[in-house]
Amino acid sequence: MTVRMAILGAGRIGQVHARALAQIPEAELAAIHDPVLDGALKVAEHTPTAILEIDEILADDSITAVAICTPTSFHADQIEACAKAGKAIFCEKPIALERDRVQQALAVVEQTKTSLMLGFNRRFDLNFQALKQAAEDGSIGAVEQLTIISRDPGLPPAEYIKSSGGIFRDMTIHDFDMARFLLGEEMTSVYATAGALVDPAVRDLGDYDTASIVMTSESGKQITILNSRRASYGYDQRIELHGSKGMIAAENHRPIAVELATEDGFTRPPLHDFFMTRYTAAYQAELAAFAKALTDGTPMQPNGTDGLRALDLALAAEASVISGRAEPVG
Repeated sequence: MTVRMAILGAGRIGQVHARALAQIPEAELAAIHDPVLDGALKVAEHTPTAILEIDEILADDSITAVAICTPTSFHADQIEACAKAGKAIFCEKPIALERDRVQQALAVVEQTKTSLMLGFNRRFDLNFQALKQAAEDGSIGAVEQLTIISRDPGLPPAEYIKSSGGIFRDMTIHDFDMARFLLGEEMTSVYATAGALVDPAVRDLGDYDTASIVMTSESGKQITILNSRRASYGYDQRIELHGSKGMIAAENHRPIAVELATEDGFTRPPLHDFFMTRYTAAYQAELAAFAKALTDGTPMQPNGTDGLRALDLALAAEASVISGRAEPVG
């Protein structure tokens, strides 16, 4: 069975998902919607598809699933509309910036018995999946510490920062989900510090551009997350798991994996410039998993509850920055 999908939002992430769908035999891009016609036309130019209004998509019974790639402020409303129309839903994170609004949307999903998958694409990266396997099969013994380093190559525009919900809900939320995914357990406390070290103007926008987070899991494992909106050397994505018998690490990726040695020393190509290229395979794998789950009737992973748990950690981190102490989760 081919899953016919529509994409809401033809911006940067919508275009990433459109390209990914084109590589998945089990799925088909049936329609694209964006209030800015130029964006939709750009997607349709590279992946021929219909350009429709949202109401047309919801009313089309041949379209069985919708990928929500619009700005965060639209996610909850669109989840509810798609659920009521009987569409399976793939939604980029987060569902909403406020916990109550997330719960309202998830209640509609539950009432309508709709399938919902959250776009935590890093779970589908083969390197990070290898880390999870090592944590589960005892290769490094009992896991004691997890370190996640995630640094963007540069600040987003001021308009994006204003509406993003802040670094913890927008950026660190991926790392919060990764900690839960790799360790298979919940966090009990969060201690965070944050500042505007890249650009002091970020603080005037009500946000931070640099953050350090320390968490404790239910079983006492220690988790450290380091975030920055500036990495002059490229898109910095590293994870290390340390256990009683050893350590396993996922290092940075480069578009070309070679190393040159000359009399001047050793050199390697630069890192990927951002998530669109670093996680190309992961984006494709997550949509393939979404299509497979629909075909097989298996539960969606990650789901709405995973989105809510990650948001809880983000809210605890925000509270910790203000209080100056570790905060409980939930």
